[in-house]
Amino acid sequence: MKTFEEMDLIAPLQRALKDERYKTPTPIQAKTIPVAVSGRDVLGCAQTGTGKTAAFALPILNHLGQRNRKAVSQRPFVLALAPTRELAIQISNSFSTYGKHLKLRQALVYGGVGQGNQVRAMNRGAHILVATPGRLLDLMNQGHIDLAQIEMVVLDEADRMLDMGFLPDVKRILSQLPRKRQTFFFSATMSPSIVDLAQRMLTEPVNVQIESNSISVDKIEQKVLFLKRDEKQESLRSIVTADDAGQVLVFTRTKRGADVVARKLDQSGIKTAAIHGNKSQNARQRALEAFRKGHVQVLVATDVAARGIDIDGITHVINFDIPMDPESYVHRIGRTGRAGASGIAISFCTESERRELREIQKLLGNKVRLITDHSQPPTEGRHRSSTPHGKGSTTPRSTSGRSSARRSSRRSFAPANSSNGKPKNKRKQRKGRNARQRVKQASK
Repeated sequence: MKTFEEMDLIAPLQRALKDERYKTPTPIQAKTIPVAVSGRDVLGCAQTGTGKTAAFALPILNHLGQRNRKAVSQRPFVLALAPTRELAIQISNSFSTYGKHLKLRQALVYGGVGQGNQVRAMNRGAHILVATPGRLLDLMNQGHIDLAQIEMVVLDEADRMLDMGFLPDVKRILSQLPRKRQTFFFSATMSPSIVDLAQRMLTEPVNVQIESNSISVDKIEQKVLFLKRDEKQESLRSIVTADDAGQVLVFTRTKRGADVVARKLDQSGIKTAAIHGNKSQNARQRALEAFRKGHVQVLVATDVAARGIDIDGITHVINFDIPMDPESYVHRIGRTGRAGASGIAISFCTESERRELREIQKLLGNKVRLITDHSQPPTEGRHRSSTPHGKGSTTPRSTSGRSSARRSSRRSFAPANSSNGKPKNKRKQRKGRNARQRVKQASK
């Protein structure tokens, strides 16, 4: 399929796609929508940022639009399960956007907030229910939701669902679904536990796989800065205040780390917000809206809280900490370069994070640009130029400087416990690193 107009979608959906100026489907949309519209189950392996939400939302809306039925109290026709509140909200927004010319109701169910509005929405009746597993089970146990009439079900980001400990909840929910249904199952990875879950849910599915390499590399310029831990904050500040920096998304490993990074940026006069699991749902939504509207320039997030961030116009993704899982790296950088735009992903790497970096390099085929030592060591009888060698430099680069840089580059990607047989004092002489110079080089 070269265009959405060639797809067998009803007129209200085609109109909504034109309103959004969607013309060409992404690979996962082109492969999924035709078979989904025909009624087949779909097993999709794809990262965030590939357009998979539309890949299942459009066939679902197409099915409901053709039936044109009234919603039934407490008994939805479609269930979409998501691991986090943010992703559930994103999915709900997508249904609203694509289905705006259809008379369909939906309900959004997630924890962290009072259940009163959610119960009232289900009592009024909803064609589509988007939910996180924990709150869904709570309302089912209270008798507010009955899944007996579910015709289509989506399990999105199944790997994250299992990582967050939702497998028992998901199995209990599956046991309440009708046997005859159409199922869409999406995951970024296919571990044995994911395969087992997929086999429980799906019947003769069509397999759709989108390679992670094509997602993360095509339009995203990836760089790694080798830094000491105490240099990271100043390097981040320099990147954020550079001329080419627009909306910047920063990832940390821990909730406390996100708060510390955000507070220090804010103290530097940079409008910053943080989201993580310890923040209330209302606080997280306020932070996301402020970031989406440009009221804050920088959003600092942990991996779990960042699932579901779907904001166009993010120019930079900064990995303040290298993720433990290389697949998480692909999820992170996929937040930039969306909707056909280009983006920049910069990762800060310390000695202790080199193992994780090597795993990322292995996954992506060494397509991440390594920025190592950019300041030339002084040679005898010559003072170091105040301008870094490169664009705008008036000092010629010597042969000895090039060979020194090559030695430094090789050493920078060596294992952390490797000394390369060099005395420690000489290694210290070569370090001479300046955080601002590295950032300038990275942004060229």
